[in-house]
Amino acid sequence: MTQLEAAKQGQLTEEMRIVAQDEGIEPEELIKWVANGRVVIPANKNHHNRYPYGIGEPLRVKINANIGTSPDNCSIDNELAKLKVVDELNSESVMDLSVAGELNKIRETIIEHARMMVGTVPIYQIIVEHSGDINRIDIGTILEIIETHGRQGVDFITVHCGVTRGALPLLKKRTMGIVSRGGSFIVSWMRIHKKENPLYEHYDDILDIARKYDITLSLGDGLRPGAIVDASDEAQFHELRVLGELTRRARQAGVQVMVEGPGHVPLNQIKHNIQLQQEVCDGAPFYLLGPLTTDIAPGYDHIVGAIGSTLAAYYGAAFLCYITPAEHLRLPTVEDVREGVIASKIAAHSADLAKGNEQAWQWDKWFSEMRYKFDWEGMYNNAIDKRKPRKYRKFSTHVDEEECSMCGEFCALKLQKIGNK
Repeated sequence: MTQLEAAKQGQLTEEMRIVAQDEGIEPEELIKWVANGRVVIPANKNHHNRYPYGIGEPLRVKINANIGTSPDNCSIDNELAKLKVVDELNSESVMDLSVAGELNKIRETIIEHARMMVGTVPIYQIIVEHSGDINRIDIGTILEIIETHGRQGVDFITVHCGVTRGALPLLKKRTMGIVSRGGSFIVSWMRIHKKENPLYEHYDDILDIARKYDITLSLGDGLRPGAIVDASDEAQFHELRVLGELTRRARQAGVQVMVEGPGHVPLNQIKHNIQLQQEVCDGAPFYLLGPLTTDIAPGYDHIVGAIGSTLAAYYGAAFLCYITPAEHLRLPTVEDVREGVIASKIAAHSADLAKGNEQAWQWDKWFSEMRYKFDWEGMYNNAIDKRKPRKYRKFSTHVDEEECSMCGEFCALKLQKIGNK
């Protein structure tokens, strides 16, 4: 059975037991949330070394980090170095978005080394291997690739099933058109073949594969806005309504499902976007791509994304896809990956605090107690980033363990303790 099917029968799987323990909740409560689709536990039966995590609004906010080769750099060693950083910073998920090299081997290697959830976008492999002739790509080719990803142990896959022909006329008003690689490919396929999206028409076949391996479907937002001026437009919400239909069909088939979105969205529209997704998709976990709250900060989009995702997570989004400083500019380096993960971890934790998560509050309380005691090692070891604070402290000009080079002997805490003696 899938996690969803087990939960519907009231059965506690080993994955559910671990998630409940990590979240500090009763197993019976988690079973209820998995059964009604508010929580998913991506856990492919063939991914044997992974640690399970739950994704859903009632739980702590989780993050994902994208890695993967490109035509400019297809070194698997480089991707494994990124994976190591992702692991060190406690990201709950990684997605292999490779588009160069031996894709099956790269994916197999990442799954073998990943202790967290692994996601992929199968359509990328189809684009790479058949880009020379879209005319020859049929549903058989697509399903074969999806089956390969499932057999290798991928825990969740992005599938752009909600991009339908009915949305195509709505794209004419956009400034940026389509910024999703998967969405753009599907639209090109439909225009060339003059047919409906094959992922939509053959959705039941995809569900069969997903159920076989217990792959969680991440319903991709192929028409997400790629510019602030395109936010919350007709095309975006047309796709969202289709994703609501597909969410219900997945659950009926015993397949776990989450929904992606919303792209570039100004701060004042985030609440509406989250609430609409929750309503249309019956509370399915929302996997955030963005939201980027402005378009004018290349090189700092990890900060822009953290601003948007913090607010979105507070309103109910459950899963944050990290954004690196290299977004829109280049393939991220290992250091870019580090900065992206840290920014997203800060956003996730900030939202958890605002939502009153007890574990989040205990972490902050404990950290503040260490800061009050000038327990530098304790702070280093319990910070989101254990490296930078140690480095900053090491190269400051402090002369006393109970001060830093900003305030020195005039440190408020130090003066306070002197006054209390």
